[in-house]
Amino acid sequence: MNATSFKEFINSLSSEFIPVIDNTFNKEDYIHIDLSKTNAELASVDVSSSTEFDKYIAGYLKKHNKLIAYGGYIETRDIYSRSTHFNKQDAETERNIHLGLDVWTAEGTTVLAPLDGEVHSFRNNTNFGDYGPTIILKHIEQNETFYTLYGHLSVASIEKIKVGDTFKKGDIIATLGSAEVNGDYAPHLHFQIIRDMEGKTGDYPGVASARDLKHFQDNCPDPNLLLKIS
Repeated sequence: MNATSFKEFINSLSSEFIPVIDNTFNKEDYIHIDLSKTNAELASVDVSSSTEFDKYIAGYLKKHNKLIAYGGYIETRDIYSRSTHFNKQDAETERNIHLGLDVWTAEGTTVLAPLDGEVHSFRNNTNFGDYGPTIILKHIEQNETFYTLYGHLSVASIEKIKVGDTFKKGDIIATLGSAEVNGDYAPHLHFQIIRDMEGKTGDYPGVASARDLKHFQDNCPDPNLLLKIS
C-alpha cells in the first residue's frame, strides 16, 4: 500500500467524528487553533513559557465560547526553537514542522482509544520539549497494521500498563499530564498516526525538518482523516 492508498485507507475507517479525549465533549465543543509561526497574535505571547501558552489557549477558547482547541498537522511552529532536543541548526535541518494533531484541554482529561488496539510500547520521554509519558498502540484493521501515538500524558498513565494490553474503541487509555511532566507544555494530547514504526519503541518523531518532511508526511498522515473533527 503506497502513501496515498494508506491515507485513503485511514479515511475509510470512520464516517463520523471519533473522540480521542473525554467523550462527554461533542464535536461542536471543538475549535481549530493556529499555532504556526505565521500567527501574528503569538508575537506577543512568550511561547517558551508553558504558563503563558496555557493562558493564550484559555483566552482563545473563552473568546470563541468553545471548550477544546485542536490542530497543528504539518504546522511550522516557533515553539520548538526553545529546546536543543529539536536540533536547531539551519532552515533545512531544524525540526519545527508538527506531524501530529494536538488537542488542547485540561490536565487530567481522559484519553480514549479511537480504535481497537493493543499496547505496542510506552516510555517517559523526559527531554525538555519532548513528549513526556507516551503510549503507542498497535492496530490491525482489514489486515493492515498501523500505530497511533499519544504524547504528553500523566506519569500515572504508564505506571500500570504492559506491552500487549488490549483496548477497545472508546476505552480510557490514559490521562493528560501537567507541564511539570509533559515536556513543559500547556496540557494537551499529541495524537499521531504512524504507518511504520521503523523499529522504534515508546517514541517516534512528532516534529520534522523541512529536509525530511516528505518521508514523515507519507508515514504519518493527517490524524483528522480518522477523527473527523472537521
